[in-house]
Amino acid sequence: MAGRRKKQEPGLLDALKDLCAEKEIEPDILIAAVESALKAAYKKNFNQDEDTFEVVIDRDKGTFHVYSLRIPVDVVEDPNTEISMDDVEKNNYTVSDEDGLIRIEVTPKDFGRIAAQTAKQIVVQKLREAERVVIYDEFTNRDSDLVKGKIVRIEDENLIVEVGKTEAILVPSEQAPGDAYNIGDMVRAYIVEVKKGGKGPQVYLSRTHPNFLRRLMELEVPEIQEGIIEIRGVTREAGSRSKIAVYSKDSGVEAVGSCIGQRGTRIQPVLDELGEEKLDIVEWSPKAGVYIANALSPSKVISVALADDDKNCRVVVPDNQLSLAIGKEGQNARLAAKLTGWKIDIKSLRQAKSDPLPDYMHEVDIAEAMAVVKPRQKKTKKSATA
Repeated sequence: MAGRRKKQEPGLLDALKDLCAEKEIEPDILIAAVESALKAAYKKNFNQDEDTFEVVIDRDKGTFHVYSLRIPVDVVEDPNTEISMDDVEKNNYTVSDEDGLIRIEVTPKDFGRIAAQTAKQIVVQKLREAERVVIYDEFTNRDSDLVKGKIVRIEDENLIVEVGKTEAILVPSEQAPGDAYNIGDMVRAYIVEVKKGGKGPQVYLSRTHPNFLRRLMELEVPEIQEGIIEIRGVTREAGSRSKIAVYSKDSGVEAVGSCIGQRGTRIQPVLDELGEEKLDIVEWSPKAGVYIANALSPSKVISVALADDDKNCRVVVPDNQLSLAIGKEGQNARLAAKLTGWKIDIKSLRQAKSDPLPDYMHEVDIAEAMAVVKPRQKKTKKSATA
């Protein structure tokens, strides 16, 4: 019997190691799970107290052993937990330096068969738990990252997206207006949150989050990846319009032009992903007046007056650009305000002439304000695999 065990059990260890490699689980985690399962099997089938024995798998040979734990004493009162010092000396038992116990091997001859039957479910459970930990750790580290996955199910308008070895959720509120996907389509999204759940980690995606746009820009513009150009602000009304402020730390690199690319080659993949959503790329400036003027793109700005105490400002635009500066339902002004952090009061030149500037405001120099190049959308249908 002992000879057969030596022949078979190294295969068991090899199988465990192969399983660990396949599931990307540390071998010690699975081996500890098997030990726990074998201990439960022995306790159940041989009616032993949990504290009176232990099960150990030899990590090198793959063999398993059951040891009875005994306390060495001069006079034995409980033969199930104690052993006399005379018996220790007679049998040359070794007292453990760690816990002072004697370990006597009591591995039953048919324990392998019994253990396999009893331990299977526990091992499967431990495997699932270990896989969940691996997946949770992986996606926790990828929190705030951009991922691409395949839509495998649609449940109550929630898109269930297969990303790597897990399924992520894209709920309706995080889907951009105009998004239309079917099962089997590929979708790119931003990991907005990772939660631990009873059935494993829950990964939540978003296509409406401002950082979705931020990550798209980082993906397409090498200077952003290299840190030469910085994204200083992003604001979105998903599916409708977005504004992004960029700044170059190198005077020889033009921030807005680099983001757009020659003939729009860099920005076009971003626009394709956004669908019908319009995008304004503006130059960030440490000078508040200049930044505000840039943020109101595509409108031209004549002057900016600031009230520094409460971050209110008054902006004057040409008479024929008032509606452009304000935008449909106030959208352009609203996004510019969110981007800059200033409350913006927009007036036409005619209105400003009849409405004197309040004493608490002062005009600032906006000569550095830039006429921003607006990226053009291609008149093509949005691809679901973009």
